[in-house]
Amino acid sequence: MLTILPAPLPLLAQKPETKPAKQTATRKKSVEGTWKGALAVSGIELRLVVHLKQKANGTLTGTMDSPDQNATGIQITKGQLKGNAVLLEVSSIRGVFEGKLSADGKKVVGTWTQGAALPLTLARTTTEAIAVELERPQNPKKPYPYQEEKVTYKNKKDNTKLAGTLTIPKGNAPFPVVVLITGSGPQDRDESLLGHKPFLVLSDYLTRLGIAVLRVDDRGVGGSTGNIALSTTDDFVGDVLSGVDYLKTRKEIDPKRIGLIGHSEGGVIAPAAAARSKDVAFIVMMAGTGLPGSEILFMQSALIAKASGAPDDAIALNRKTMERMFTIMKSEKDNDIAVARMKEEWTKIKAEAPAEKQKELSAADASIEPQFRQLLNPWFRYFIDYDPRPALKQVTCPVLAINGELDLQVPAKEDLAEIEAALKAGGNKDYTLVLLPKLNHLFQTTTTGSPAEYGKIKETIAPLALKTMGDWILKRVAK
Repeated sequence: MLTILPAPLPLLAQKPETKPAKQTATRKKSVEGTWKGALAVSGIELRLVVHLKQKANGTLTGTMDSPDQNATGIQITKGQLKGNAVLLEVSSIRGVFEGKLSADGKKVVGTWTQGAALPLTLARTTTEAIAVELERPQNPKKPYPYQEEKVTYKNKKDNTKLAGTLTIPKGNAPFPVVVLITGSGPQDRDESLLGHKPFLVLSDYLTRLGIAVLRVDDRGVGGSTGNIALSTTDDFVGDVLSGVDYLKTRKEIDPKRIGLIGHSEGGVIAPAAAARSKDVAFIVMMAGTGLPGSEILFMQSALIAKASGAPDDAIALNRKTMERMFTIMKSEKDNDIAVARMKEEWTKIKAEAPAEKQKELSAADASIEPQFRQLLNPWFRYFIDYDPRPALKQVTCPVLAINGELDLQVPAKEDLAEIEAALKAGGNKDYTLVLLPKLNHLFQTTTTGSPAEYGKIKETIAPLALKTMGDWILKRVAK
């Protein structure tokens, strides 16, 4: 739930040069080829590989790979080289890169904007891809002792095709089943991140216990259609319930023992889906939230910043900025008017800051409008306003809520307390809340909980977390 992923910038207009000499020089400039760079995100280094093709008019097409997140072939939806200016838009992840081509044509120095603006330098490379060889001992190896089947079905409300993998135990059908629900941002069916495949590991563990598992690519990812950039949490609830409807058609599945396991934002989607459908027999919330999205982001931002060594005054200033921008977002539905108001507020924030801070804040001016526009995408507007507690009060099926003690993205104690209060207020008679020691947001064993550790830890999911979920589910699905 760390990613803030809004809408792309408009393509810059192409203006023809009037002097023949400059036209010739412009035509000779090219960024066609393969480029590599790295983003520093909350202490995590994410490598990027960009493959570009260029037309005579400067239009760019191509793909982007994020090897540390096991993502390849991400489509660049719009691109342009105008003079030395390079613009790339990746609408599926709501990212924008703006940079300047160096005089020797070997580097593009610029900014990657995806909710936050981050410096990014792309350098030419002859290597077509960057291999990532990370030790992930929990990844299962084929042949599996169970059936694995690629499946597709549709969310009939908007005709979105959803593609996934269904694993079915050996033995006597019908089996209980769980649907796995990913966290925020575009995720594949394995919830791949930094070389880890948490849902592949979880699916393998549960299927070996005799529980079938359906894991699915998010909208616009892998084999699924749709546009995640224009979707909200409510759309994802519909996708999950479409998966439940699909499982009810399978003869290998017991329709009275269909459960949901959601991680992070998925832990918000699961109770929302259970509140709408009597076909959901139980839910597991893995770092699901019990507080409104804006409150989660305030706490998340402060905890991660503190873990990264940010001073208290910077953390306080960031909180104040977020509060004021969220207030505008909630009160103004017109994006253009909202951006104008946010820019005015930004000017006030800079003026109120200490003199030594004003220059630092002003350095962000060039990228501030794109950041504001990206915050106004449908998903983020919905997320900051959404309060999960009303849905939790309507959940009557059994609930397991687990949180890692060292989770910096979803503060465990605060959220477990709110989840319990909501379930209790709704009259739920079968809920279990577990605070798992020394685990982070991904349920890895850790020392600090910092996102910077996610990719460095060999463990994908702690055995304690797997056993806690597996044992609890088996008790609820036993005939």
